[in-house]
Amino acid sequence: MAKRLGIALGSGSARGWAHVGVLRALLEENIVPDLVAGCSMGAMVGATFAAGRIEQLEAWALALDWKGVFGLLDFGFRGGLIKGDRLLDFFHSQAGDSRFSELPLPFAAVATNLVSGEEIWLREGKVSDAVRASCTIPGLFQPMLHEGRYLVDGSIVNPVPVSLCRAMGADVVIAVDLGSNRERRFVAGKRTAPNVSARNRIANALRPWRSNGAAVLQRGAILPSPSMAGALLGAIDIMQEAIAQRRLASEPPDVLLTPTLASVGPFEYHRAALAIAEGHKAVMQKLPEIRAALAG
Repeated sequence: MAKRLGIALGSGSARGWAHVGVLRALLEENIVPDLVAGCSMGAMVGATFAAGRIEQLEAWALALDWKGVFGLLDFGFRGGLIKGDRLLDFFHSQAGDSRFSELPLPFAAVATNLVSGEEIWLREGKVSDAVRASCTIPGLFQPMLHEGRYLVDGSIVNPVPVSLCRAMGADVVIAVDLGSNRERRFVAGKRTAPNVSARNRIANALRPWRSNGAAVLQRGAILPSPSMAGALLGAIDIMQEAIAQRRLASEPPDVLLTPTLASVGPFEYHRAALAIAEGHKAVMQKLPEIRAALAG
């Protein structure tokens, strides 16, 4: 009997475009997943794949520029810097308003109960609600009220949902961890001009690895101070990496893919081409191991 293959797509903000490359490479090698589980950006890509629209998502991602990224952000200050309505509208345009039961491929997303800290597996109801809940980075996006619970990003509890894949019935799990092969530290750079427009100040705040005006001197180099979003995302990255390492050690996948995404910042969604290429490369490097796992 053929083994059921599950794909666990991890969190990673803009680095999540690498999942598109992973899925494309698997299909090119006639390795077709039987189910998919996703966390945060992995949930968005995974849901689109399960809906049979991954090619449309890839085309949109490759056409996205920085202005397009900025246009997806609707700012608010109640529960988070970004309301998330435009991002949800974008997801609707890519995957429609399907229910889990209508998807051609089994899919599930992981989120976190903000009150109890409980890990929540979302497998019923509207797919768009599950994706939005799984992508809600605390402090940046407003928490989502879902069935009487406030839910936030699943990466707080399970950044790479191998356990969810197993629970869905996978015999073999390929996991994609976007937090291992990358640099999260701030890099040296030049000081930016203080008299920039309000729009540019907001844009700079959402470029976490760029300077937002102030700087400090460290070992003879100008080190840009982190923006508010940069400090928050940097702290979350550290937390997610530690959690992912512990979860992957206790719940190991059969094959672990770690695309090299050192140069892709969390909000650099316009750099999809690089991330997709690295995802594709990660599969090709582990292809013998993948085939062995499926045959063993």
